[in-house]
Amino acid sequence: MNWSISFEPLISWPLWALVLVPLALLALVGLWFRQRGAVLRFVALLALAAALFNPVFLNEERDPLKSVVALIVDRSQSQDIGDRTKQTDEALAGLQQRLGRFKQFDVRVVEAGKSDAAEERTETRLFSALEGAFRDVPPSRVGGAIMITDGEVHDAPPGAADFNAPLHALITGNEHEKDRRIRFENAPRFGLVGKPLDMTYRVISTENESGPVDVHVSVNGEQVAVEHATVGQAMPLQVTIPGAGRNIIELAIDREPGELTDTNNRAIALVDGIRENLRVLLVSGEPHAGERTWRNLLKSDASVDLVHFTILRPPEKQDGTPINELSLIAFPTRELFVEKIKDFDLIIFDRYQHRDVLPILYYDYISEYVEKGGALLIAAGPEYAGESSIARTPLMSALPAMPTGEVVEKAFYPRLTDLGQRHPVTRGLDGSATEPPHWSRWFRTIGVQNPQGEVVMKGADNRPLLLLDRKGEGRVGMLLSDQGWLWARGFEGGGPHVQLYRRIAHWLMKEPELEEERLTAEGRGMVLEIRRQTMADQPGPAQIITPSGKTLTVKLDKSEPGVFLGSVQTSEIGLFQVANGDLTALAHVGPVNAPEFADVVSTEDRLKAPAEATGGSVRRLTPSAATGSEVSLPSIVPVRSAGAASGNDWIGLRTTDDSVLKAVSRVPLFGGFLGLGLLLLAMGSMWYREGK
Repeated sequence: MNWSISFEPLISWPLWALVLVPLALLALVGLWFRQRGAVLRFVALLALAAALFNPVFLNEERDPLKSVVALIVDRSQSQDIGDRTKQTDEALAGLQQRLGRFKQFDVRVVEAGKSDAAEERTETRLFSALEGAFRDVPPSRVGGAIMITDGEVHDAPPGAADFNAPLHALITGNEHEKDRRIRFENAPRFGLVGKPLDMTYRVISTENESGPVDVHVSVNGEQVAVEHATVGQAMPLQVTIPGAGRNIIELAIDREPGELTDTNNRAIALVDGIRENLRVLLVSGEPHAGERTWRNLLKSDASVDLVHFTILRPPEKQDGTPINELSLIAFPTRELFVEKIKDFDLIIFDRYQHRDVLPILYYDYISEYVEKGGALLIAAGPEYAGESSIARTPLMSALPAMPTGEVVEKAFYPRLTDLGQRHPVTRGLDGSATEPPHWSRWFRTIGVQNPQGEVVMKGADNRPLLLLDRKGEGRVGMLLSDQGWLWARGFEGGGPHVQLYRRIAHWLMKEPELEEERLTAEGRGMVLEIRRQTMADQPGPAQIITPSGKTLTVKLDKSEPGVFLGSVQTSEIGLFQVANGDLTALAHVGPVNAPEFADVVSTEDRLKAPAEATGGSVRRLTPSAATGSEVSLPSIVPVRSAGAASGNDWIGLRTTDDSVLKAVSRVPLFGGFLGLGLLLLAMGSMWYREGK
């Protein structure tokens, strides 16, 4: 019960002053001059003032409020090491039991680092969780907080924390833990394909040891070298980037006896391989309407260095005109096809025919160039079916189809074959989804027989139109019509000539995204996404090996012709191995080299400063000899705001004086018959005295 007095005037304060102030002055003057009856007049004035003031006794019934105490539990992945999870669970259960004995505490348990979101699992952010626990609590009701953690807290302030109550930390793990880790000091994000990339790394030990250690270097899952490093020193590393796109560089050291974990014995760097400008040799033979189509396309591609020669007059048309008046640059056949042929990524013969411009031996060089990994494209016209066809040269061994000698002059819509609908070069080609296709017609097809490789487009009478083939280590493409320029000129609405020609050229130059059989995996947040390109009807499920060594099977569902997708939600951060058939892929889920794994040794140092600034304490959980438990917990003592909040074997939590009002009882002191009687008594006494 809380008694207090309150005034509830019957009239407003200005009117009250207007009535009583003059009377008070008169009463005081009477007292000053000791007039007869001055005391009774003053008492009557007080009675009148009390009646107008209307004093009221208030009796408040209140319930005390509880102090809010937060138990912040670290559930990050570093807490899975050793017996830390068991220690954490026992400490949490013990604290909840002890706090349950105190009715003045409202206990809130907040588990941090357990979310599936990547950004919440890569760092231990206990102070963010602490802030969230008291977001709806006024400062006067904050009783304190107890953190159960290994001490590796990444959002801990370097000094005093913005927290106005005792903060205590109970540290899991052992006092003398040993660990060794490896990290990249300098890892560029980009590198040129086929060129060495300079990097640096460091091996770190908790015991400040020095000495040699073997570092296994892997690129895209394949070990390429074993480096000899010195512990504690920055070491140089040179790696050759094997291919365009995402490359995973991995460094690994062996686990030592007694080491805490080997989770951080690996370091990952993601390097995007960039190919230097691709060199393309374009040789145009017979002049025709679409002669500049290939040239314009290749010149518009910033990643292509184009060398283009056009043969305007064959050798048999001699009229005595000096050669220096016929061309700006003489055709350097030996330099291009003998000395520097290996420098080209692609050779294109656009309506070219054999007319002794190239010696017959050079065709052998071109065939050998293809067999050893080069790329050749034949953009065929009527000359391919004639007597001077390049199919009648030693180049025939590299060609995917021999001409029949027939040239079909007939209007047709280029269409995708069943293989073409799945092949990356022609899959999803703009306008191919309708029948007839939403592009213009062509009017000429070159007849061939016994086509090899994959026929991805067909022309008039279902004849092969586009062939893609592999020869040895190289690739050959053959477009059996010279009328692609109709699309470029917008005839009948045109067609996707840029999309088609560019895909053909890049497939021939082995662009990874255009491979028919390809398996890729990528981490997006905490989801592993798998993409499988294949020419088969069904690739089957994908097998996954997680960073912890677990094996998963993921079904791949058809997304579009030739493309199958799958995904799996995971709580692990690290390198995942994905396999499907003979193909394998690597993917890293979560941030690379996350702080959560950078240092996993339990420590009291990070939380000591913010805890001591609040009057709290940091102490390590040790086994209890009395109970046989994994942890020995300190006693909990309720303390006032100004009292000490920790001792050798106890921790203090602050209580609050806040309460909530339930009811109020009012007792008027100068109201009713009592007030009226007192007022009449005072007035009557004054009147009686004045009448004498």
